[in-house]
Amino acid sequence: MKDHPKNLDEADLFDALTAWGIDPVSLSYAPVGFGDFHWIAADAEERRWFVTVSDLTTKDHGDRPNQGEHGADAGCRNLTRAMDTAACLYEHNGLDFVVPPLRTLPGAGNETIRRLGAGYAVGVFPFVDGTAGHFDHVLTPHRRGLVLDLLAKLHRTAPPASTPPLRTELAARGRLEAILGEPARAWHGGPYAEPAAALMSDHAEAFRRRLHEFDRRVEESNRRPAEAVVTHGEPHPGNVVWLDERPVLVDWDTVGMGLPERDLWLVIEDTADLARYVDSGGRPPDPARLALHRLRWDLDDVAAYLDLFRSPHARTPDTDSAWAGLAATVERLADGGGP
Repeated sequence: MKDHPKNLDEADLFDALTAWGIDPVSLSYAPVGFGDFHWIAADAEERRWFVTVSDLTTKDHGDRPNQGEHGADAGCRNLTRAMDTAACLYEHNGLDFVVPPLRTLPGAGNETIRRLGAGYAVGVFPFVDGTAGHFDHVLTPHRRGLVLDLLAKLHRTAPPASTPPLRTELAARGRLEAILGEPARAWHGGPYAEPAAALMSDHAEAFRRRLHEFDRRVEESNRRPAEAVVTHGEPHPGNVVWLDERPVLVDWDTVGMGLPERDLWLVIEDTADLARYVDSGGRPPDPARLALHRLRWDLDDVAAYLDLFRSPHARTPDTDSAWAGLAATVERLADGGGP
């Protein structure tokens, strides 16, 4: 995120890092990614850590059982399970391509995240001195193969007990239908509220057709049960860091039990990629399920963008980026395509 989090005092972040035994002399804001807030912490010995602050209300994923919790509390529970899973995959399953959260000191609970005020949580990660990618970066066939190798290994791994279960259904399905039925004048969140309402109104029928297509694809998939595996959820080039020619995966907050295609659609480009994944020990991917998860990604993105623009917001670099993302995604869905 380019914007800094609201109502967060960096002095509190300095204090929070003591739970990890870190005594930082500097915290440099890192405007990378979209969704979480990041800093690079350094101590007097010039050791560095990657520090992430998460808005817990954005971690209340509707595709995960919430046990009656909502908002920040549900988000904290979801994020804790995800980070505990990533830590276990590295510590106990021996997956060295996982960049795991560091645990707090034993006296501070040995935790993977810590609450920071009412609405945030902080996590600390090793500083990986490699080459980071971007979401829309196109990998070479060689590098796609390397990513598919590690995904095949992940998908064969016995799931830690903390691995979150996932629902196949679209959590925002009802919310999107309700939004399509709202009059544009009901949107007053900020500068992008009316343009977003107009965009959805202009493409309402096409968007409903894609929602119905998603429902049909879920029903067809459910008629052919398949074993769920541990999935990363977002293994796109922006979450791959390259140590020369060795890829490692970051950003494990979407880890969960799902179909392999949940990961694979973001990597596979051609039949050679399909064969590489199978040769690496994965089961043959299902093209229909690849299409299902490709469509779900776009629908989830639209729901997230609309939640933002129907809420109070200002014009900032992040909302500018979100608007561009919403417009491109809605146009693509209306044209019948996928990312």
